[in-house]
Amino acid sequence: MQPFYTIGRHIVEQEKHFPQATGEFTNLLWDLTIAFKIISNEVNRAGLVDILGMAGGRNVHGEEVKKLDLFAHDVIVQAMEHGGHLCLMASEESTDVIEIPAEFKKGNYVLLFDPLDGSSNIDVGVSVGTIFSILRKESPGSGGELADCLQPGIKQVAAGYTIYGSSTMLVYSTGQGVNGFTLDPSIGEFLLSHADLRIPEKGSIYSINEGNLHFLDPCTQRFLEILKAGRGPSQKPYSLRYVGSLVADIHRNLLKGGIFLYPATLKNPKEPEAKLRLLYEANPIALLVEQAGGLATDGHSRVLEVIPAQLHQKTPLVAGSPAEVELYQQLMDGGK
Repeated sequence: MQPFYTIGRHIVEQEKHFPQATGEFTNLLWDLTIAFKIISNEVNRAGLVDILGMAGGRNVHGEEVKKLDLFAHDVIVQAMEHGGHLCLMASEESTDVIEIPAEFKKGNYVLLFDPLDGSSNIDVGVSVGTIFSILRKESPGSGGELADCLQPGIKQVAAGYTIYGSSTMLVYSTGQGVNGFTLDPSIGEFLLSHADLRIPEKGSIYSINEGNLHFLDPCTQRFLEILKAGRGPSQKPYSLRYVGSLVADIHRNLLKGGIFLYPATLKNPKEPEAKLRLLYEANPIALLVEQAGGLATDGHSRVLEVIPAQLHQKTPLVAGSPAEVELYQQLMDGGK
C-alpha cells in the first residue's frame, strides 16, 4: 500500500531544500490550503441552494447568501490577513490592493489571486477553480506597496490553482517542479496524487473559444487550420476541447498535452482586446506550465517576462506543450 503523503508533509519536506527558510512561507501555504477546503465545501453545495431554500436573498438560517465568487474572495482574505505572512493582497474581485489590517503583523510576501475562476459556470456543474500567485515584498518598510504587486511573473516564488470538479485538486509549484494533491473529503486532507507533473512534449488537443474565430488575427487562424488539417506536431487532426473555465482547460492540457489559446480578439481592429488578467491568471498559469516543461507566450514574448503596468492589466495567453507553442510562436514571428 502506498503511504499517504499529505500536502502538509510535502510543504515541510520542500522547506528542507532551503536552509535559510524561516517557516513563514510554509505557514503561508498551509493557511491557503485551509481556505481552499472551505471554498471546495461551498462549491460542492452550490447545487443544493434551491433545495435548501432562498427567500429574499437569505437561507434557512437567516444568513445572507453571497455569490460564490465573492464568498471565495472573502474566505481567502479572512484566512490570510491575520497570519503574519503577508504585507499585501490583491484580488481579481477588488479594484485596489487589499491592505493587511493595522492590528495584524505584516509579513514578507504578497498574495495575488482569482478567487473563483469560471464562476459563471457554477449553475451548470462545470469545474471552476481558484488561482494564486505569491511574490516576495521588495519595497522598504513593513507594509506593502502597489509596486510589490507589479512584478514580472519570473519573480513569483510560488503559484498554483485549485480545481473544484468531480474531485478537488490542488496543483502548485515553488519553482521546483509541479505537484498535484487531491482532497480526500473523508479525512479532510490533500494527498499527493500527481507527483512531478510533466506536460507531454506534444498533444492532440487545442482549447480555444472558436466563437471568436473571425475576430482572431490571421496567424492564429492559420495555426488552427494547420492543427485541424493534421499538419501539426502530432501529425493527426487535433480535437477541440474547450470548457470556458481557464483552470479546467489548463488542467486537462497539463495532464494530457496540447495547447490552450486565448489571444486578443480584433473586434476593433485598431484596439485588440485581451481578456485574461496578467497578475491573477496568466502569470501563475505560465509558471506552472513552464515548471511542468511547457511554454507560455502572449504571442510576442514570454508571459513571465512581461513587466506589469496596472493591477488589472490584461494579456493574451497561449500555453501548453512545447511543440505546439513553438509552432504558434513561429507563425506569429513570421507574421510580423
